Amino acid sequence: MTEIKKTKERANIKLLKQKSYELLLSNRREKNGFQYTLPSPTSYPYQWFWDSCFHSIVLSHFSCEDAKKEMLSLVSKQFDNGLIPHMIYWEKVDGVIDKMPWGKDETSSITQPPMIAYAVWQIFEKDKDISFLKKIYPNMYHFYNYLLNERDPHKHGIVGIINPDESGEDNSPRFDEPMGLPPIHSIEENFQKRVDLIRKNKTCNFDAPFCMKNFFWVKDVPFNSILVKNLKILSQIADKLDNKEDSLYFLEESIKIEKVMRSRMLEDGIFWSVYSSDHKKIRVKTWAIFSPMFAEIYTKDEATALIKDYLENSNEFGLNFMIPTVSKSEPSYDPEGFWRGPVWISTNWFVYKGLINYGFLREAEKIKEMSIKLIEKSGFREQFHPDTGKGMGAKNFTWGTLIVDMFTS
Repeated sequence: MTEIKKTKERANIKLLKQKSYELLLSNRREKNGFQYTLPSPTSYPYQWFWDSCFHSIVLSHFSCEDAKKEMLSLVSKQFDNGLIPHMIYWEKVDGVIDKMPWGKDETSSITQPPMIAYAVWQIFEKDKDISFLKKIYPNMYHFYNYLLNERDPHKHGIVGIINPDESGEDNSPRFDEPMGLPPIHSIEENFQKRVDLIRKNKTCNFDAPFCMKNFFWVKDVPFNSILVKNLKILSQIADKLDNKEDSLYFLEESIKIEKVMRSRMLEDGIFWSVYSSDHKKIRVKTWAIFSPMFAEIYTKDEATALIKDYLENSNEFGLNFMIPTVSKSEPSYDPEGFWRGPVWISTNWFVYKGLINYGFLREAEKIKEMSIKLIEKSGFREQFHPDTGKGMGAKNFTWGTLIVDMFTS
């Protein structure tokens, strides 16, 4: 690479970092003494769980104090049972999401992928503020204990979700079969099924064991992979706080989940999400098959085969712009179908981190460069067309700022 090209790339990276920070500042809000960031002011004018975790990860590269404030606002509405809701309505907006039958005024009644320990640890690694760990640790302890107990009532060893929205991937085809939907259906049909599920769950006051037994129970691969990674980090945090008992407990729980995932979910070299009490496999190839790399659950040989057979295969995920959220070979694949095909920067980030874990640096660099190219081409959009790179969905969408974290890996 010539020195001129290197200089140009450094300038591009500097500009993208600046634009990312400006977007986060523009989407920042304050209410009742708390500070939080909107994913998109027009499309998503609320605080969301894993969005705030992403925001804190990126903010840690600019201001650890702002990153901490994001986390503290997120846990401020934690339920007595430990659940951290996936939405906080700091301001009411007259929209469809406001009218969801959660049975609560200020929050939703479900959660999202448990990324909070990862975000908190990244902040701590930047500024070594042990007082912040001490302050937020009780919230994390109760949240992860809630997942380990309430979301695995039969002690099968892997946790379940009670609504597709808890995966963060609302209409992913991974949930078609459990919801009784065919591979091809309208987004309106999908939305109505999920709203109906909220109404059913409300009848039992969102009691997770009851809801899972009677209405919807999916043990999702990304959710559990993210949980494994975060439990290991939570173990580190507990150790840093000299709580050896908690540290050992969370480490042992992460190992248990990892083992059960291998025994219940792994088949033909792929981890499949499962549902119902008999762990029926949902054989739909989405980006989820790569998510166990984030927690280093695949063996090196398994990961190598996965990359060759699927990630780089032009008939699967190796399209013009990567990574589509659903394999091109699937009947449910729709390049403009929200979580049924478009590229999302968040899922690219998870796969990028997973590739780094296994030393697949060339492949990781490719994902990073494609993510940068999408932002440069179409701006900070919610999702992108995997063939053309066209931006789709919400504008001024913050997930694209995760490229800042990719720069520093």
